[in-house]
Order: sequence, then C-alpha cells, then structure tokens
Amino acid sequence: MGMSVTISTAGEDDAEQILKLQYLCHQAEAELHGDYSIAPLTQSLAALRAELAGACVLVARLGQEVVGSVRATVDGEGTALLVGPIVHPRLQRHGLGGRLLAAVEEQLVAERSARRFRSVTGRRNEGGLRLSRRAGYERTATEQPVRGPGSVTLEKAADASRAAGGRAADFVTSA
Repeated sequence: MGMSVTISTAGEDDAEQILKLQYLCHQAEAELHGDYSIAPLTQSLAALRAELAGACVLVARLGQEVVGSVRATVDGEGTALLVGPIVHPRLQRHGLGGRLLAAVEEQLVAERSARRFRSVTGRRNEGGLRLSRRAGYERTATEQPVRGPGSVTLEKAADASRAAGGRAADFVTSA
C-alpha cells in the first residue's frame, strides 16, 4: 500500500525543505534558459523565511518529506501573485501541481479575498505553461529582456478557478 500525499498549510519549520525543493525543481528551467542565476536558485534561506512570513504557503507532504509547494501574496486590489507550484521531479505529471494550485486559489479567495490570480513563469517552461492553461490561466504578457530568460505572465479571474474544476477540498492523493 502506497503512502498518501497530503496538502496543508506550511509551517515555519518547512522553510528549509521548501528551499531545497525549490532549488531541485528549478535546475531544469535554469538549464533550459542557460541561466543559473535565476531567483529560485539564488534565494537565501533568510530571504525565503521573510517571504513566507507574509504569504499564503501550502506544502504537499509524502510522509514527512515536503514534495511540493506553492505560495502567494495578495495585493490591495485583490490580485494574488503566485509562486509555483513546484513538485519534486519524481512526482511530476501526476496531478499534484494542479491540486496545489487549486488548493491555494481556494484558500486565497476564502481567507484573503483574492479576485484575480497572476502567475509568472519562464517562457520556455512548457510544464508550467501547460499546467496554467489547464487551470484556466491566459497569457497576458511576454517579456524578453536583453539578457537572461524571458518570462510569460498568465492571469485568470478568481471565479474562473471554479469553472476550471479547481477544488481544494480533495487534499489527499495516492503516490
């Protein structure tokens, strides 16, 4: 019998595991863009802890191991800026990223009055773009700086998350 992956609110003591997972998950994107100086690979533990203090942060656990995470903040106009989701490479392509995304969207609407969701990803991050499209996000901007990887901004209205099938109540899945 396999263990279940559970999604819950992150605690302060999850920061180190989230940082390690973030570093692992963004290696492929850095390689794809030929740029290992991207923010997820250079963020310090102290900076992550400070970011987590004011954000809505969820983790996916397999036993005691953090195997997925997503975080977001909501601005004064009700727009939530999402970071992630990130999922351990061995568990990718099994729906966990979609479940994390749906869970954080639901929590942001219920607890922080989010009216709109915004996500920024690397323009070559096909997995992230595919996940966002499946969740109902639409491309609103593309940025190609002179140096470094370009990015794509995707957005959707909060009420579109229910239409896209997002439901965070189903927090348990088999791994």
